[in-house]
Amino acid sequence: MDKTYQPDAVEARIYGQWEENGSFGCGHTRNGESNGESYSIVIPPPNVTGSLHMGHALNNTLQDILARFERLRGKDVLWQPGTDHAGIATQMVVERQLAEDGKTRHDLGRDAFIERVWEWKAESGGTIIGQLRRLGASCDWQRERFTMDDGLSAAVRKVFVTLRKEGLIYRDKRLVNWDPKLHTAISDLEVEQRETNGSLWYFKYPVEGEEGRFITVATTRPETMLGDTAVAVHPEDERYTGLVGKNVILPIVGRPIPIVADEYSDPEKGSGAVKITPAHDFNDFEVGKRHDLPMISIFDIDANLNDEVPEHLRGLSREEARRKVIEEMEGLEPRLTDQWFVDAETLAKPSIEAVENGDIRFVPKHWENTYYEWMRNIQPWCVSRQIWWGHQIPAWYGPDGEIFVEMTEEEAYAAAEAHYGKKVDLERDPDVLDTWFSSALWPFSTLGWPEETPELAHHYPTSVLVTGFDIIFFWVARMIMMGLHFRDGVVPFRDVYIHALVRDEHGQKMSKSKGNVMDPLELIDQYGADALRFTLTALAAQGRDIKLSAGRIEGYRNFVTKIWNAARFTQLNGCSPVVDYDPAACKLTVNKWIVGETARAGE
Repeated sequence: MDKTYQPDAVEARIYGQWEENGSFGCGHTRNGESNGESYSIVIPPPNVTGSLHMGHALNNTLQDILARFERLRGKDVLWQPGTDHAGIATQMVVERQLAEDGKTRHDLGRDAFIERVWEWKAESGGTIIGQLRRLGASCDWQRERFTMDDGLSAAVRKVFVTLRKEGLIYRDKRLVNWDPKLHTAISDLEVEQRETNGSLWYFKYPVEGEEGRFITVATTRPETMLGDTAVAVHPEDERYTGLVGKNVILPIVGRPIPIVADEYSDPEKGSGAVKITPAHDFNDFEVGKRHDLPMISIFDIDANLNDEVPEHLRGLSREEARRKVIEEMEGLEPRLTDQWFVDAETLAKPSIEAVENGDIRFVPKHWENTYYEWMRNIQPWCVSRQIWWGHQIPAWYGPDGEIFVEMTEEEAYAAAEAHYGKKVDLERDPDVLDTWFSSALWPFSTLGWPEETPELAHHYPTSVLVTGFDIIFFWVARMIMMGLHFRDGVVPFRDVYIHALVRDEHGQKMSKSKGNVMDPLELIDQYGADALRFTLTALAAQGRDIKLSAGRIEGYRNFVTKIWNAARFTQLNGCSPVVDYDPAACKLTVNKWIVGETARAGE
């Protein structure tokens, strides 16, 4: 052993030996013998666009400890690695590259653009896998998967087609969050709600047939008044008792709209009268359904005003419209569109029961309350995205709009011919699926499903899921729903370990804007992977956020150096392994204690 501990050289050499010897593969244990009992973990697949951050470092260090420990205990350990195709994020990366050349994806066309993304993935998509190796992760790298490889694509199609035929996936016109830049729907969970300071504008809507009488409404979004289809007042608000059922004239547009009584209106707030724009506000959408109001969408896919508004306003961009109607719009504009939805409420019921009856356990336990809160108030899951990179939805449309959902194009054409009694042309749905749809299948799709493989029989359900609280909704809940539904009620994992957040030494969240981000790769270069891993593990007490500083890592680097020096001391003094050594032969009390503690650690 070298006199001075040099972690960069030592770690690279030893890790290379482990990989060369196949030490991380299924069935490999320290003594080469396995008791056959499975211990499996699926890595939360990082985005293919990503780089290692401190959250990854903590998450994967904890998983690595579990995997290595269970190998020492003789179990057949599978730590399943892989990456996520990250639909929107990846498409944005490649679109930015095209923009540098003055091009858009539409200039290339869909097929050429997707080919360009695959080229980018081949060149740059493996960055984070190399970084996980640098961290020392002992994944079974021979089994690495990607959420858009052939096997997983087949699983995605199988799930979509099955849910459709079971009536659990449907197409509906609903209000969704619309990104006018990417031209795609965004799920409610992916939208960050922020309160902003803005002007509150008051408008007088004249009552039809009653000259000089008005109802005053207040809004922070005057532009949406162009799509108003009613004014709502509280049914017990005496100020408007005689007006319910009458009409007001919508300013600028000149369209008569009804005055309706609805408890959504708060008589204590402002004038007590609320303008209702069902196609551009989620609360108004519900009011519109209750009163059977028309839904007038005034924005096109670019969030420009469309032909539903007066002619002199048509085609205005958001910025131009803002000046015209004195309003500041949000970046994501609620828009009424046709989308694909999963009946999440039906799938959530057995998923709630699985946690209630103890089939799945959250650690720490208090995270169960967060899980219940979301699952018991779950909304339909919008799974369609209007982008090109991702799993294209296996749906084809007939000449009259009839939908055929099948595994292959050939099966869709056969179904259409049976339906129409003749051959017809079909058009495939251009949308792709939400990235989280394929990720929800990760625990069983990576093991070969829909085929009933030996790996699936042996390693499913997985033993534990290690993750952060921020994706309980996005990923954990959806894996439980899909696992129970497609694996005959068998849970995808027994335990869900929710680890803490890594913050700076003052307890502040790390962010680029604060300048307090600590790069794990830089820390590994400076102190070694073991020092960083030891620090994160030592500080990862349940329920407590980790306050990390370079000083702490340096301290544990010094501790690792002491272990190195102790090992070197034993080597220099001839303390080598003794064949057939019997621990029971120890005489000294201190040696008996060491042997006992070592044995206890392996239990």
